[in-house]
Amino acid sequence: MRTAAQSSRGEHRAAILAGALDCVHCGLCLQACPTYVETGREISSPRGRIYLLRGVAEGRLPLSDVVAEEAYLCLDCRACETACPSGVRFGALIERARAEVEATGLRRGWRSRLERIVLRGILPHRHRLRAFMNVLAAIQRLGLDRLAAALLPKTLAAARTLLPAVPPRSERRRLPGFVPAQGERRGCVGFFEGCIMPELFGRVNSASVRVLAQNGFEVVVPPRQGCCGALQIHAGDRACALDLASHNAAVFAQAGVEAVVVNSAGCGAAMRESGDWLPGVAEAFAASVRDISEFLDEVGLRPPTAETRAIVCYDDPCHLVHGQGVAAAPRRLLAQIPGVTLREHANPTSCCGAAGIYNLTHVAMSQAVLARKLDALASADPDIIVSGNPGCLMQLRAGVAQRGLRARVLHPMELLDAAYR
Repeated sequence: MRTAAQSSRGEHRAAILAGALDCVHCGLCLQACPTYVETGREISSPRGRIYLLRGVAEGRLPLSDVVAEEAYLCLDCRACETACPSGVRFGALIERARAEVEATGLRRGWRSRLERIVLRGILPHRHRLRAFMNVLAAIQRLGLDRLAAALLPKTLAAARTLLPAVPPRSERRRLPGFVPAQGERRGCVGFFEGCIMPELFGRVNSASVRVLAQNGFEVVVPPRQGCCGALQIHAGDRACALDLASHNAAVFAQAGVEAVVVNSAGCGAAMRESGDWLPGVAEAFAASVRDISEFLDEVGLRPPTAETRAIVCYDDPCHLVHGQGVAAAPRRLLAQIPGVTLREHANPTSCCGAAGIYNLTHVAMSQAVLARKLDALASADPDIIVSGNPGCLMQLRAGVAQRGLRARVLHPMELLDAAYR
């Protein structure tokens, strides 16, 4: 009799093989892949990784340390999906591969254990996450993070430079459960708060809800909602991710809203894919999810009136432009702000190197990928850099500070909110 683990591995291999067979090995994905561009190695390209994964699925290759290393060296940025003429869903393949790597115990060491503690033991639990952030805030206030940086492993020392200062408690309050529409009512939407967003980007969440209300929408914020599962599935913890997705699908179904609006690109992509993860359970929920820029563009933005005189570079979050196919909507919204001049830089749709927690687990590659992005932004020399994902905001802010660039890094809803006020 097959064990549950064996059945799960068989399911992963069948799904990998079915997806890998769509690849026609044309190579159009190569130059879109950040790790291939950096290394020049075929094995570190989508095509090369598909060859490895297909070999494992067919039993021709062992699930070795080499396969595991390449599965996690991938940023899962989905740029290859945009470039692929055959519609290969590479993100789903790599996430299945990581789940199998985790199941076989190929990832070992303190990094893997720490990652599991944070992603499974802290992030999905609101009170634990709040306690963790309170401790981190105290450490930052006392300057202990700077003292510890000299003693910490390189990965954890890098984490200190990426994390913004924990905001004051006044900015970390949870949103009210209901926010009324302003002016003529146009509908009722649910708002997804996320796990990291309330703790580090509470101002962005508050701005997002104000912008929705300003545009005539009642906003319901279900208090029982939780972590979306994006970071967990990217890390190979598929079981935890599916549990989280199932919970949120049930919570928002009870809310009875017309759409579920998200201001974090990574969360939005995972929530939209949860219908594939949980057929028959989360399909309706997945179909209702909209990125906030996409939603406001679809319904038509009420004209903002306050002027912001600034040159703005919009930088596409990977899981918005490649994962959800949303590129023009944020630019159209920003262009409607009086005084804003949009300036394209040379590398807007490439990865910034954040990729969930990739910038902590693969520091050197992450920094190499970020350097290309910063080169392009430095040449454009904007006043403001705008991106719609918390990981991208933290990565870009850290990079801008390291380079000494003058630009501020903001979420698009912060600019829109200011334009209404």
